[in-house]
Amino acid sequence: MSDELFLRIVTDPEVYADPYALLAELRETSPVHKLGFADYWALTRYEDCRSVLRDPRMGNPEPGDQVPTIAGNAVRTPKEERTLLFLNPPDHTRLRSLVSRAFTPRRVEGLRGSVEAMTAELLDPLVPACEVDLIDQLAFPLPANVISELVGVPRADRDWLRPLVSDLAGTLEPNRSPEDMERAEVSGAKVAAYFDELIDRRRTEPGDDLLSALIAASDGEDRLTQSEIGLTLSLIYAAGFETTTNLLGNMVHTLMRHPDQLARLRADRSLVPGAVDEVLRYQPPVQVDARYTFEDVEIGGHSVAQGSMVLTLLAAANRDPAVIDDPDRFDITRQDTPLLSFGSGIHYCLGASLARLEGQVVLAGLLDRFPTWTPLEENPPWKPRLTLRGLARLPVALA
Repeated sequence: MSDELFLRIVTDPEVYADPYALLAELRETSPVHKLGFADYWALTRYEDCRSVLRDPRMGNPEPGDQVPTIAGNAVRTPKEERTLLFLNPPDHTRLRSLVSRAFTPRRVEGLRGSVEAMTAELLDPLVPACEVDLIDQLAFPLPANVISELVGVPRADRDWLRPLVSDLAGTLEPNRSPEDMERAEVSGAKVAAYFDELIDRRRTEPGDDLLSALIAASDGEDRLTQSEIGLTLSLIYAAGFETTTNLLGNMVHTLMRHPDQLARLRADRSLVPGAVDEVLRYQPPVQVDARYTFEDVEIGGHSVAQGSMVLTLLAAANRDPAVIDDPDRFDITRQDTPLLSFGSGIHYCLGASLARLEGQVVLAGLLDRFPTWTPLEENPPWKPRLTLRGLARLPVALA
């Protein structure tokens, strides 16, 4: 029964609209669950997930490793160069150290004025008493513009990059198909060629952007190679708008479904940062992360063999009643709530502070301009994805 339950959670698009009851059932019945037909494990408790994400005995499969899949077969890890997301120490340590020099909290906080200006530019045409799809009108273009501004992608190129980057993000899904992988390979080649050209341009014409900072980043004689810069840009760009688009859509949708919490926000704007964090916990835009075991390990009292895949179901961990009081209640007044929405350990999301900043600016901007938000669809559709979970559209009447 647990195998069937797990497979429904990770492969059934109809479940993606509301996976939480099934996640709770899996956590209650088989919190450390091994598939009966593969060396594949699923974790749903907070402490188990956090421990795995921080355990140096687990990481990403190396090129050539045989990796089990939820289909019950095994695939060999390809040998092409990998982004920071899929590297292990010491390569990950070196690359993250150099990248983080260009992605500092000071640089991110320095974007606040720009994010506020970009938000205002998108909200200005939305006069009161209008009906809009907030995904198309706000939740997508704002993160795309912010990450483009940060990276240094010209405005004229952003719409062209959007579907290509979305194709790359689809490779993170547990239900990805061979067609998804083929499409991502074609799109990835186009993105790589584009960033190669942009890197060459910035080497001769540096600017005040992340790309120029990555080119200049060094530790003594150690610098990022052309390929490392290109791969890092692809990762940052994809993560920078796909996940934040989901966060912004999930945020507005969740608040409209909890009018009591929205009323609290209108009465007390100091609750805005906490509201963004509660959305991250309650409706996380990233719901799944995975690790590969380098040796035999024990997880939650279970022996897990070397060469196994371990799936951490972050959305379930964020609602673990062992660490969260009344976890299915959406409450923007929670304080210091533990959440795993940005991962944990050495792969903790570099863009966490930027995502929070964008969420806070958008929420404050909508509250300032529009006294009422009315959903125009009772159940707007969700994208057929679980790892990066968000709404396909969000029609709203603003007044």
